[in-house]
Amino acid sequence: MLFTSILLLCSIAAIVLLSSRYRFSTFFVLIAVAMVTGLAAGLDGAGVLQAIRSGFGTTLEKIGLLIIFGATLGALLDRSGATMSLARYMLDKTGAGNAPQAISLTGYVVGLPIFCDSGFVVLSGLALMLSRQTKGQHIRLITGLATALFGIHCLAPPHPGISAAAGAMQVDLGKAMLAGAVLAIVPILSAWFWIRWQSKNREWTETGPDTPSEQAPAVSGKNPRPLFALLPIAVPIVLIAMRSALTFFPSGDSGALFSIIRFTGDPVAALFTGIVISMFLFEKRDKTLINGVLESAIEKSGPILAVTAAGGAFGAVINALGPGEVYGPWLSGSGLGLWAPFLLAAILKTAQGSSTVAVITTSAIIAPFLPALGLDDETGRLFALMAMGCGSMTLSHANDSYFWVVSRFGQLPVPATLRVFSTATLIMGCSGFLTLWLVKYFINCNAGFFIS
Repeated sequence: MLFTSILLLCSIAAIVLLSSRYRFSTFFVLIAVAMVTGLAAGLDGAGVLQAIRSGFGTTLEKIGLLIIFGATLGALLDRSGATMSLARYMLDKTGAGNAPQAISLTGYVVGLPIFCDSGFVVLSGLALMLSRQTKGQHIRLITGLATALFGIHCLAPPHPGISAAAGAMQVDLGKAMLAGAVLAIVPILSAWFWIRWQSKNREWTETGPDTPSEQAPAVSGKNPRPLFALLPIAVPIVLIAMRSALTFFPSGDSGALFSIIRFTGDPVAALFTGIVISMFLFEKRDKTLINGVLESAIEKSGPILAVTAAGGAFGAVINALGPGEVYGPWLSGSGLGLWAPFLLAAILKTAQGSSTVAVITTSAIIAPFLPALGLDDETGRLFALMAMGCGSMTLSHANDSYFWVVSRFGQLPVPATLRVFSTATLIMGCSGFLTLWLVKYFINCNAGFFIS
């Protein structure tokens, strides 16, 4: 266990130093560190390369089209003037000083039905446009949106990781969804205060997106109305939410309407629908101009895809080392109670990058040990599930694909993303778990009062 721990720490430190301090290409740093880590762990060369290929391909399979369509939607909204229209409307309603709070609240609501990466891809264009209109707010807008989406993604079904873990732990999905939505408020607020404190440093608040003068001008002569400008964002969200709602219907419901909802509510199909709608926002739909926007979006997606997939490759190599088998038995048999699922999920998340993998793996390891941990009743299982969710936030860094989505789509340099976003996810996981632990302690102390 000591050797694995040292290897994991060294690999993470190497990625951070080489990519942020020494400014080597992040893509090649991730691939090189993945190779060295796998070989140092004793894996044969073929096994290391297979893990890299598998992680690279699996990551592209999951979010490749999502990134391309998201970038395309953002480019169309930007060039049509839709993001400017929405930004001005939001600023008129909230005031420049409250724009970060407004975008964070939007992230929380949007994050209830959709994945954090797809939600960030859809809303990042709006956050960037707002940052151009509000001086010194870029880091707060981007990381506030990212943490709000991330918090609800890790804690509340129907998101895949926590939903699968709820099934493994035999926790009612409705109760898990309600508990996760309420508990997520604490980590999101904790992250917000942390972000405010971190962003007071002038070095980071001045690191922002291109100024408006450097942006391509809108190809339409007149910005669309805010309601119409919102449709390409709102329609995909509604479609995805409708598909998520099918989670609570019997699996036997397979009529034509359900099939249509499942298809159109897939994040890829929903974003494609948003792209189609956004084309009608242009005052003059010139084929040459729109094709130029589409091609530009594909070109800009390339570096994002490469780095994100490389992060997936690194995560696959780390996962091949079997961190769950190394740390799982020790944590499960240590008598740590609620700390065991939290710590195991946190270790797995930090080590291999995926919150979904971390919480699913933790649930599989912890479920047989719930009686020994004193968490075998209905309430204990729910608390154990929420503890895993909190652990799966802790922490997002270089081996997490969402980290690179936030960095690239949010136009944040790696040092700023690590210093503000990554540390915020650590604060989120710890504050959420501390709240959960205190609530459980209060319930235990007053069991005679609450339980007849």
